[in-house]
Amino acid sequence: MYAIVATGGKQYKAEKDQVIKVEKIKAEVGETVDLQALMLVDGDKVIVGEAANSVSVKAEVVAQDKDKKVVIFKYKSKKNERKRQGHRQPYTALKIKEITA
Repeated sequence: MYAIVATGGKQYKAEKDQVIKVEKIKAEVGETVDLQALMLVDGDKVIVGEAANSVSVKAEVVAQDKDKKVVIFKYKSKKNERKRQGHRQPYTALKIKEITA
């Protein structure tokens, strides 16, 4: 059984006891959050659309952290123009506790 959940403007496939990295959520480590389910697949049974509003996906916040650094390097040849910049995207690690229909 798995569900497709939406959070932070993105969609994720969530299975029980799986840890997923999502866009940062304002929640403390150890808190339980509810995620909006868009679809539920249970064997041959698929729940989509208005019926998916009754699906409950509960997840526990495992960590609030930053991802690995991404280096942005801009370079123009023969102009002695170089610009180096880095970025670390904050994320929230969620452990899926239960999926109920």
